[in-house]
Amino acid sequence: MVEISIRELRPGATQSGVRAFNERLLLTLLHRHGPTPSADLAKRSELSAQTVSNIVRKLEADGLLLRGEPQRGRVGKPSIPMALNPGGALSFGMKIGRRSADLAVMNLYGEVLGQRQVTYRYPMPADIFGFLRDGMSDLSQTLTDDQNTRVCGIGIGAPFEIWRWTDAIGAPKSFEVWRDVDFAEEVAQFSDLPLFTQNDATAACRAEYQFGRGREFTDFAYFFVGSFIGGGIVMGSSVIEGSRNNAGALGSLRSGSDSPLLDLASIYLLEAEIIKSGADPSLLWQRPQDWSQFAEQLSPWVQRTANEIAKAARNACAVVDFEAVLIDGAFPESVRSDLVAQISTAMDNLDMRGIIRPRIEEARLDGNARVIGAAAAPIFSQFLLT
Repeated sequence: MVEISIRELRPGATQSGVRAFNERLLLTLLHRHGPTPSADLAKRSELSAQTVSNIVRKLEADGLLLRGEPQRGRVGKPSIPMALNPGGALSFGMKIGRRSADLAVMNLYGEVLGQRQVTYRYPMPADIFGFLRDGMSDLSQTLTDDQNTRVCGIGIGAPFEIWRWTDAIGAPKSFEVWRDVDFAEEVAQFSDLPLFTQNDATAACRAEYQFGRGREFTDFAYFFVGSFIGGGIVMGSSVIEGSRNNAGALGSLRSGSDSPLLDLASIYLLEAEIIKSGADPSLLWQRPQDWSQFAEQLSPWVQRTANEIAKAARNACAVVDFEAVLIDGAFPESVRSDLVAQISTAMDNLDMRGIIRPRIEEARLDGNARVIGAAAAPIFSQFLLT
């Protein structure tokens, strides 16, 4: 297994009244680095040994930390590594897609404990929130009483201005009802858990940063190829959401034509070709994924998509000097590998004058990235530093 290097976080604060920040800092260090003795936590956080000891005791009492077996060194007392308790906090996450919705319950380590999916021709609010209500009830029954008390919130990842895609997904005019939907009001009808909403591609980017390969890089651009391609950006080891929560809208980039990337490099274009051939495209959205029967349509789609993403990646790197561009999507791993290889080749053939070529890399979380990122929002907002 390839060993990765993990960047360090900024030091802790020492002023009075900031214990909540320091608690989150230690939890985040443990999340990033795994089991760590208190002495090493003090070094990494630049907090005093006494401060770290006090915080660790409190977090352990709260059920957020687990004490490991003593490790004896050459001299002195044995050190005791502390680790996050995976079950210390849980959350629900739902991804609203153009063709399917996924619901998961997840722990602190990003491990999915249970998941449900529904597919459709297009999503309507009553169906989506009914799926969330019933799915949460169903998944709650699979948890222990203690786990249910540790559910800290609900995260929803949804496309930006979903009502604008009426024509592209073949929805009726009534689909525009999404424009007036208040997510908080809908969820409050069946749950009093805190709600966190975000763009679905930003959620996927956050998931990759926290649970995938993102920690290898300080800065990277992230493309997620779904029904419509989207993206996210990480700068200074932070996911950038923007003042209006719409940063990293890479699907809206234009290059060499008036068409945005989302109309040139999205799975709905592959779906259209499959329908034109007379085949059933529904298998595109079902898990586990098997696209082998779509080989005839898939090959030209991958080539066109790779060429367009390469141009978009170049344009993004002209604005921010990204170390890497990570690629993921709602497709099988073999398709992702082929797409990344072709993007890299396409970028070699582009005019890169004045731009440092980024690494083109496969992301790790695949089609589940959006639901994992949605579920991560309540946990990171309340327990960890982002």
